[in-house]
Amino acid sequence: MVSDRSYRALLAIHRLPRSLLAMQIARVAQSMVGVALVLFTLLEYNSPLLAGAVTFLSVFPGLLVAPIAGALLDRHGRVRLILLDYVVALASLVLLGVLALADLLPPALLLVIATVSSLTSILSHTGLRSLFPLIVPEHLWERVNAIDSNGYVVATILGPPIAASAVAFLGGPTALILVGLSFGIAAVAMIGVPDPPSTNTTTGSLLLDAWHGVQYTWRNRTLRGLGFSISALNIAGGVWTIVVPIIVLERLGLSEAVVGVVFAISGVAGMVSSLLFGRLDTRGREWRMLVWPMLAMAPAVALLLPASLAAAPGGLGVSVGLVVLGLSLGIMGALNGPLDIALFTVRQRRTETAWMGRAFAVSMAFNFVGFPVGAALAGIVAESSVEAAVVVAVVACVIAATLAATMIPKSDERTA
Repeated sequence: MVSDRSYRALLAIHRLPRSLLAMQIARVAQSMVGVALVLFTLLEYNSPLLAGAVTFLSVFPGLLVAPIAGALLDRHGRVRLILLDYVVALASLVLLGVLALADLLPPALLLVIATVSSLTSILSHTGLRSLFPLIVPEHLWERVNAIDSNGYVVATILGPPIAASAVAFLGGPTALILVGLSFGIAAVAMIGVPDPPSTNTTTGSLLLDAWHGVQYTWRNRTLRGLGFSISALNIAGGVWTIVVPIIVLERLGLSEAVVGVVFAISGVAGMVSSLLFGRLDTRGREWRMLVWPMLAMAPAVALLLPASLAAAPGGLGVSVGLVVLGLSLGIMGALNGPLDIALFTVRQRRTETAWMGRAFAVSMAFNFVGFPVGAALAGIVAESSVEAAVVVAVVACVIAATLAATMIPKSDERTA
C-alpha cells in the first residue's frame, strides 16, 4: 500500500517519535558547537590556526575510539550510551564557558577540554544511526533516512544562526554555556526510550569485538569505498567550516550573525533536496547518487574563491560577494540531499544486523576523519592564504568522486 511507505507511517512506529525528538535537539546543539567554537576562538584568541586545532581536537580523538564505541553499542545497548555522550557534552561546554568568563582558559586548556569532550561523541552519532534500522521496517528506510538527513539539515538551518547570534550579542563564553544546556535538554528527551532487541555477534572480549568490527568494515567493499571517498569529501567540509567565517568576518567585514545566515542557506537547500530524494526507492541508484553529487561539489566550492576576493580592489563588491557565498553554500546543501540518502541507505542494506553497532561506528569514523583533518589544514593554510585553502577543498571533492566511482560496488557484495 502507498500509505505504508509514507512519512506518516514512521510516526506510528513505537519509540521512534521520541528518539527523533531527542535526535533533533542534539543535532541543533551539535551544529551550534562547530560555529560557536570557531567564532569563540577567532574572537577570543584571533588565531585561525588555533580555531583549526580546536575543531580538529573536538572531533578526531573520538574517531580513534570508534571501534571500541561500536563494540560497546552492540554489547550494552544504545540509549544509555547516547545519554552518556549528551551529559559529557553538557559538562564540557559549560566548563569552557565558565572558565572563559573567569578569564581562566588558556589555549592549552581549551584544547584539552575539546579533546576530552570528543571521546564520547561517536556514541550518540553511531547509536542513533544504528538504532533506526533496528526499529524501522526496511521498506521505510529511505523515509527515515530522509528524516535523519534532514535532522542535520534542520540543525544547519537553526544551529549556526542561533550560535552566531549568541556569540554576537551575548559573547562567546555565554554562547558555549547555552549550547551545553541544549545537550542537557536532548538528554532529558531521550530518557525513557527503551533499547530494541538486536542480534549480537560477540567473542566476550571488548577489544577483540572492536577489532572484529574494524576487520568487518575493511572487508566489506562498500563500507571501505565509502570510507575513502566520504572522508576525502569531508576534507572539503572541514575546510569551508573554517574558511566561510574568515571570509564573512575578515574579507567582507560583516558580523558574526551573517556567518549563521550563510550556513542556514545550505540547510534550507539541503532540506528541500533531502525530502525530494527521500521519496525515491534508492535500490540500484545508490552509486549514481553518491558519485555525481561529489563531483558537482567541486565547482560549488570553487565559488568561494570570488567571494573571498569580492571586497578587494577590482573585486565583485561586498554585496555581490555575499550573494556568491550564499549561492555556493546553497548548491552544496542541495547536493548533500541525494548524497546523504544514498550513503545512509546503502550502508544499512549492505551491513548485517548483528554488526551494525561496530560496523557503523567504524564506518562513520572512517567517513568523518577527513573533517577534522580538513579543518586543521585550513587553519594552517588560511593563516597565509584563504584562496589556497579553498583550492585544497576543490581538489578534495574531485578526489572523493574518483574514489567513489572506482571503489564502491554498484551492487551488494557484502563480505561478512
